[in-house]
Order: sequence, then structure tokens, then C-alpha cells
Amino acid sequence: MGIVLLFFLFIFSLLPSQYSAQLYNITPSNPLALGQTLVSPGRIYELGFFSLSNSTNRYLGLWHNDIYPRKFVWLANREKPLSSADTSANLRISSNGNLELVDGKQKSVWSTIEVSSSNSTSAVAVLLDTGNFVVKDDIGADEFIWQSFDYPCDTMLPGQLLGFDSKSGKRYVLTNWKSDNDPSMGIFSSGLSPETPSQMFVWINNGSTPHCRSGPWDKSKFIGIVTNTQWQYLSGYTLEDDVKQGTKYLSYYNLVDNITGYTEMSSDGSVRLLYSENGKNWNAVVKVPNNACDIYGTCGPLGVCKASESPICKCLKGFVPKLRDEWRKGNWTAGCVRQTKLFCERQTNISVSTTGKQDDGFLKMARSKVPDHHVYISSLGDADTFEDCKMVCLKNCSCLAYAYVNTIGCLLWFNYLIDIQVFPSDGEDLYIRLAQSELDSFSIKNKLGQGGFGPVYKGMLPEGKEIAVKRLSSSSGQGVEEFKNEMLLISELQHKNLVRIMGCCVKEDEKLLIYEFMPNKSLDTFLFDLTKRAVLDWATRFNIIQGVARGLLYLHHDSYLKIIHRDLKVSNILLDEKMNPKISDFGLARIVEGTQILENTQRVVGTRGYISPEYAMGGIFSEKSDVYSFGVLVLEIISSKKTTSFYLYDQQLGFLAYAWKLWNEGMGLKLVDEVLGDSYSSSEVMKCVHIGLLCVQDNTTDRPTMTDIALMLNSEIDGPKPKKPLFTIQNSASYPKPQYENSDSSKNEASITVIEGR
Repeated sequence: MGIVLLFFLFIFSLLPSQYSAQLYNITPSNPLALGQTLVSPGRIYELGFFSLSNSTNRYLGLWHNDIYPRKFVWLANREKPLSSADTSANLRISSNGNLELVDGKQKSVWSTIEVSSSNSTSAVAVLLDTGNFVVKDDIGADEFIWQSFDYPCDTMLPGQLLGFDSKSGKRYVLTNWKSDNDPSMGIFSSGLSPETPSQMFVWINNGSTPHCRSGPWDKSKFIGIVTNTQWQYLSGYTLEDDVKQGTKYLSYYNLVDNITGYTEMSSDGSVRLLYSENGKNWNAVVKVPNNACDIYGTCGPLGVCKASESPICKCLKGFVPKLRDEWRKGNWTAGCVRQTKLFCERQTNISVSTTGKQDDGFLKMARSKVPDHHVYISSLGDADTFEDCKMVCLKNCSCLAYAYVNTIGCLLWFNYLIDIQVFPSDGEDLYIRLAQSELDSFSIKNKLGQGGFGPVYKGMLPEGKEIAVKRLSSSSGQGVEEFKNEMLLISELQHKNLVRIMGCCVKEDEKLLIYEFMPNKSLDTFLFDLTKRAVLDWATRFNIIQGVARGLLYLHHDSYLKIIHRDLKVSNILLDEKMNPKISDFGLARIVEGTQILENTQRVVGTRGYISPEYAMGGIFSEKSDVYSFGVLVLEIISSKKTTSFYLYDQQLGFLAYAWKLWNEGMGLKLVDEVLGDSYSSSEVMKCVHIGLLCVQDNTTDRPTMTDIALMLNSEIDGPKPKKPLFTIQNSASYPKPQYENSDSSKNEASITVIEGR
């Protein structure tokens, strides 16, 4: 009989609250026993005994009434569970006015030991509709002599405080459960940091190691957490910082009447805001950390994290990995080191200047999560404006970065920058101190190449996207018309084998064109390099030939405007990350009308070796001028030989004549670059040699159109037999070179040369 009774008592203790006896207060004469629950006046919260699934432990805890799945928001004995076999445990008010949990042997398991009621016989414990479990001297008292809100577990309810009182030493932090079935304290805790403005932190191992952080409080939100409009609508946080009293308290409240919510520290160390609408299931609207970049210091000191990129870590501009091998393996925790010493660090016995040309400067990083360890100085009156903030940082060589946040003021960082992140939206403008040479989007180390208009540099947009910047040189001999021509033309053209323009800049004498960045630079950097050309296997070379042909076909026939490029050459073929070709440099391009119109110009422009005979000698150009250049390009791609530097002295043959001779004698495969060995398609090679020789014929009418070429490249159709090219004098060592308006001295043949037409 006793065993049966124990069994029913055990089952009864696990039943939902509606099957339990409900109390509205606990008094010295009326304890809370197993099978009973204490409810708040509005029946919003409930307190009682419970066991977790697959556990023999029993706890005294507090939960939302009638919202499932059940969430336990506070526990009394999380570190000292009762045995589920103990059926006589109860929560009582002891003789000294303490609230005390005792087991079946009347041994104290948990107690509010600091409570001292002036009248222990009238003390009462009640559960409020806020979820605060309190002890009062009597039922009508307004003041609490103890409250559960002062002892948070893993949950922060609306109206509850997190923070600290530095004078009394009291701290209010959340601590996670060890697991979903073990509510004892885990390794993570969450609370406010002591600096001004405060940050919310998640720490590991009793606060010794940061796990993630929120960024500083800006009087309405934490600026290091990207939120959504739903979160802003559902909830609100306030942070009260009383410097005189030494207190900092964060509180949370619901903004919508039919919404119930709470902030939770999960067993995995994440902090979540959950809500229930009209008493239905819980939904999470905020979770931190939400990705690898939210983990504290993922990219190490002086590294920056961007979750949308792969790899997610980069060094800040002006810095390089400290341990390169580890960085390449994806271990970024060692961070980065400065590449160029600051100007102020090189000064001795003088204060930092703020006027010299070599002074340090600042690089703007938009949409940033600002680093940890900020110093707030706006309250001192030294930095009331953005410019004040900048100058305060500039005058102190130890100041590595600054940010001016409108709702905060001036924040400075000294000696150490860590836990920086770039967001897709929101975030703040962060200014990183760099040597002046690092700030120039025109330093020699950023130079990608040299064109006839001027140099091309690698740059970066504020959001971190890499770009190529063409800078019009004042000594190039070319001018604003060519600049405008390229800008207007290429902005009208959209094709996967044409480089894409992203913008332009014209300010005083500075003229810039902004292009998409091609990580593999131009074709000539591979084709004419003894160590790199092996990267170009035949499949890659044939793909490049086909891609250039498609791009030219689009320019000549398929685009809204018919375009003659006039400067097609190896250095103007850019390669993307997959070695796909994109035609670039449209500064010399022309719009023409009709299909076969020949135009005449007194100013011949182009590059030696690629200019067609009729254009070089008579100033006449058409689409067939581009076809000629394409033929030279094809033969160079096959052979890895430059048309301008090849000459067979014993036979007095230039490059084109030599290629025709091999083909005419049935030895066209001898033109193939020897690094390819036998790993190529002989039929594809012979087809391309044939097409190349058809394109470089002297007479324009003998040359195919790009439509013909595209058809031959993609079918078994053979074109006519090519005629021997006679116009090879520009390649002959015995023939004097024509006079050029600009010397073609660039190593990569990228400069623009000009011949005056007769």
C-alpha cells in the first residue's frame, strides 16, 4: 500500500499546474508542498516543483503559466536538486523569516539566508505578475525584504535588472544551464562591462575570458548587434548608468501588450530574445553570437571579420598576418601586424606634427562593429565634434583608431584593436590610423599595370569590395575626350566577356575609371612569363580565344551600339578568378554605323604589331581592323610568342610570315608553345592557326567577320585558304620602324602608340 501511495504522489508531482492545488501566498503556517503551485494574481506565472525529462532530480522553479513548451525562468536549488523519491520536501518561511527549501528530513537545501524579518510570524512570500518571487514583512507591505529578481539564473524577465553596484559589490548576471537537462551553472555568464558606455558581454569560465560582446550602448541599443525591425517593434531595453552611485543596470520591457518575452542565456553560450504572441509558442528574434564573426576575437588583433566572405578573416588595410602559415590554414587568432611604421613612431624628441605631408592619416571602414577596449572622451569636453575627435587621436601616437557616434560621442582606441567586424548593414564608421603611404589608393605596391592613358591600381571600396582604378596620366598625351569616351561606351555595354565599369571620378585634374577587379590581371602576365605560362593549358587558351571572339562578336554585331575597339591586344584581355577572359580598355573605341563602313582618320592609334595594314598606312579602320588584331592575338595565345619581338633572322621572317610558312608547309603544330608538350587537341590548334591566319590577311575583304569566326570556332566548317601576309615590315629588323607619337616602352605592351596616317 505504501509503495502505491508513493507512486501516485510521484506522478501527481509531475502533473501540469491545472491538476495541482494552487496557492496565492506562502506563510509560516502555509508552506508550499509537493503537488502544489504558487500562482501570480493574474495567473501569468507559476512556481512549484518539477523534474526534467530523463532525470531523477527535482527542482523548485518558476515558469510562464499556460505557454508551451514550458520555460523555467528561475530556479531556487539549481545546484542542489532534491531526489524525486523525496515526497515530503516543501518550501516554507522559517522561524527567523527566511524562505527555506527543506527535504523530507527537514534538512535545509536552499535558503534566503540574508532575510531578517522584523515580524517572522507575519512574513509572506508571493509571486507577482512580473515573475518576481518576493518576501515581504506582511501581505500589505510595499517593500520587499527579498526578491528573486536579485538572483537571476539563465533568464532576464521584463523589469528585471542586469548589471552591478560597484559600491556594494553586488553583480547581477545570467549564467547558463550546463545542458538542456541539467540546470546547474554552466561555463558561460552574461552581464554588463564597467566602462562607459557599457557593453553586454558573454564570458567563459567565471568571467575570465570574453566569448562575445554587444558593442557600446548608444542610449537606445548596443551598436555591435545587427537587429531587425521586428525586434525593435517587439521589445525595448534601457540602460541606467549612475556614475555617482556606481551603478549600471540594464532592463528589458515589452513594447506590445499581447507580447510576452524574455532574454535567455542558452546552454551553448548564446543570448537570445524570445517572445510569445497571445500565449502561443516561443519564437527567437535575436541570437548572439549568430555566426563565427560574433565570436570574440575570431580574426585576432588587427584582423577584421566579414561573415559573408570566404575566408571570413582579413587583416586590416596596412597590416599583414603575423603567422602566415597559420593564417593560410584558417587559424587567425594570432592576428596581424603593421606593415609600414607610423610616421609619429619614427619621430624623436618632438611632439607629433599635424601639418606635414608625411603625417599619419585615417582609413574609413564603414558599417563596422567597433573594437573592444574603447576610451570615451566626449564627456571631458575635448572632442565635441567629429573633427575634434579626429585631432585628439591624431595628436597621440598611441591612438590607433577613433569613431564618432552621434548618440555617444568620441570613442578612441589605444595600443590594441580586437574583435572588429564589418556588417552588411548598420554598424558605424571606424577610422584606422595608417602611415600616409598606406593611404595612397595610388602607392607603387598597389600598381597593377601601365596603360597608354596611365597606370592602373588595385583599390577597395568602403564595403571591402576590390576594384581596379585606371588613373588618367597628365603626361599621357590623351585627354578628357578619350576618358569620357571609355566611360560612356562601356557603361552601355553588358557582356560576360567585357570588363564591367563600376563608376568614375572627375575632380580637378584627377580623372579615374573604376572597374571590377580581375584577380588574375591581364593575359600577358601569364602568356609571356617563362614561369607562369604553364598555367595556361590548352583548354584554358582555347577558352580564352572563344571568349574574346564572343566579346568582339557582341561589339561588332549584337550590341545596341556597333563598336570598333581599335586596341585589341594581349595586355587588354583581363582574366577573372576562373581564367575567363574579359576585353578591357575602351578609351580608343569608336561607334560606327552600318555593317561594312570604312572610316578614315588622320590620327592612327593602337599598338605596334596589332595594327592592320590599311589602318597603319591609310588611317582607314573598320570592324576588320579588330579582326586583324584578333588574328594576331590568337597566334600569340597558341605560341606564347610576341609578334613585336619575334624575328627569324636566317629566313628574314617576322612572326606572321613565320606562322603562315609553318601552316602552308603542313607543320602548323610546330607553332604550339612547347610547355604544352603533347597535351592539346591538334584539331583545335590547327583550326585556331587557320582562323588566325585568315584574320591577318592584308586585304580587308579576305578577312572573315566575327560572325564567320564564331561559326568556325564552334563547328567543323573550314574557311578558305589564307593568303600569305605581306605587310610584315613593322616586324622586320631590317626595316626601319615607323615614327610613333608615344614610345611603346612598356614591358607588357600596355602603352598606347600612335602612327600618323599618310
